[in-house]
Amino acid sequence: MTTEPNREPDNSRHHPIVVEKEAQRAADLQLRIADWITAFAGSMPFVYLHVALFAVWMLLFESKPWPMLTLIVSLEAIFLSTFVMIGQNRASDFQQAKADHDFNEQELELKVNTDLTRAIHSLTSELHDRLLDRSTPSR
Repeated sequence: MTTEPNREPDNSRHHPIVVEKEAQRAADLQLRIADWITAFAGSMPFVYLHVALFAVWMLLFESKPWPMLTLIVSLEAIFLSTFVMIGQNRASDFQQAKADHDFNEQELELKVNTDLTRAIHSLTSELHDRLLDRSTPSR
């Protein structure tokens, strides 16, 4: 039986901005906690857990029309909406950093292409001049 060696994540398949943002988030405990909560809150196990908890609460603990459950659900909605906004801010920061990176890369590419076009024009003009010099008879 062979065991697979411990491997580092293959960051060569990710955009450099993605790697940088992941490293920043991994370094901050609060952001790691927010990411975990956001990931869990956006999953089906979260939904199943809430269905079960709400069903148990409504059947066993509340005799009146669930005033305490309403309070708990409202507070949870407030916190979850905050985590959604944290996730949106994260996505916005990433998109801005990627857009800045892409802009810089495109500007560099434009400069290189312009330099190449100028060099080709210069070489073509020089070649044209040399060909005309050879075809003109010397006096």
